[in-house]
Parts: sequence; C-alpha cells; structure tokens
Amino acid sequence: MIEVKNLHKGFGNVEVLKGISATFDAGKTNLIIGQSGSGKTVFLKSLIGLHKPESGEILFDGRSNTKFDEDEKRLWRQEIGMVFQGSALFDSQTVEDNVMFPLKMFTKQSYKVMLERVNFCLKRVDLVDSNKKLPAELSGGMQKRVAIARAIVMNPKYLFCDEPNSGLDPQTAILIDNLISQITEEYNITTVINTHDMNSVMEIGQKIIFLKNGKKAWEGTNEEIFKTDNEVVVDFVYSSNLFKKVRQAYLNEIK
Repeated sequence: MIEVKNLHKGFGNVEVLKGISATFDAGKTNLIIGQSGSGKTVFLKSLIGLHKPESGEILFDGRSNTKFDEDEKRLWRQEIGMVFQGSALFDSQTVEDNVMFPLKMFTKQSYKVMLERVNFCLKRVDLVDSNKKLPAELSGGMQKRVAIARAIVMNPKYLFCDEPNSGLDPQTAILIDNLISQITEEYNITTVINTHDMNSVMEIGQKIIFLKNGKKAWEGTNEEIFKTDNEVVVDFVYSSNLFKKVRQAYLNEIK
C-alpha cells in the first residue's frame, strides 16, 4: 500500500499539488485521472521520487520515501517497476538486453540466472522467442509489452505506469490494460496508472483518484464512478456521448 498525506509541490511561485491525500491499495489497479494541467504527472513523479515535495509525506508500506538515506533509496528503487509513456526502450539494444537492464544494474546474479528471469517475464507478456529482436522490429503494442516485462523483471512491490495506452489502437490498448491488471493481481503489486483513457477507467479502475487543479476532487471505484453525482467527474468522464449512454443504461438497470 502507498499512502499520501497532505502532499504539496510547486515550481517557483506556482503551486501544482495542493494538499493531496490518497491511498493506493496492493493487488489493485489504482488510476490517476484528470484534465491536462490537473497535476497528474507531477503527482506520479513525486510518488516515484523524481520530484521532492515541499511538504507532506509518501509512505510505502509505512516507510516514508522522503526520509530515506542513499542506501535505503537504492533498496527502495529495486522494489519499483516503471512503464514509461513512450516505452523508453534502448533502441540499440535487443529485447533481451532491455529487459535484463535492471538486473544488471541492481543485482550480481549470473548471466544464466538473469536470462532465466528475462525469459520468464517475456513469456508472461507473450513475447517468447523475441529475445534478439530490436525495438524497431516490434509494433507499438509489442514494445509496450517489452516495457512491462522490464518493469516486472525485478519482481517489484510497486508498479507505476505513465499513459501505458498512449499511441496504441483500441484493441491493443485493451490487451495492455488486461495484462497490467492480471500481473497486478497475480503478484499482489500496488499498481498506479496515470491515464487519459476512459476505457481503462471503466475496465480496470479498481481505485480511481480524480485530480482537478492540483487537488483530489473525487475517489472511488469504476462502479462508483457510474453512480457519482460529482459534477466535475461527470463532465470529465462522460464528455463523450458513448459514455453518457453507457452510464444512463447502467443507472436505469440498477433502479
């Protein structure tokens, strides 16, 4: 579990995060949503330690990452997997080398042991026999699966995903959503996803944090988001006619 307590973060005279408190549950897909400029990216980067907050606290299973010394930070980083928006693969390295990179950085395992773990992770994301391919030889969806394999190769306790469906067609986006959701449940990971994709919200949003103007405006599940009368959430989530119809059908069904 990740607990955020009264988090404040700004740049110069601009306050971006204005006292956010939230919890992200283990074994669940926790989503951060909101309009552009709502503070989602700054919030996510604060969680993983790329931004240092002015005040507030971020607790990873009761441990405050703002109070870690350098050795503690190194150990903590080994517990974190990250899927970047553009996959962030090393173009000149093979799939195998990309996935193996965290193992080489953080462990002293033999090549044989590392390769076994790499192959296990590639099999889990359905990329068997792709070891020697370069990222340029893969589709966008396959690159994203390589990024997920790399993110889980260290068997992390916490998985962070920044717009994992960005640039993908709808069918591939659903496959990536399902893969992340399955991995989260299988390994009891605390997964936090920063997304604009409303399909992700409806399909895998077990816990949703909605930000507006740097504040938490709403939180709940994907079922509760159907029933909420919070106007800012309704305006954002149901801006498309399709989602409006789905929501109305759901409300009619439960009457």
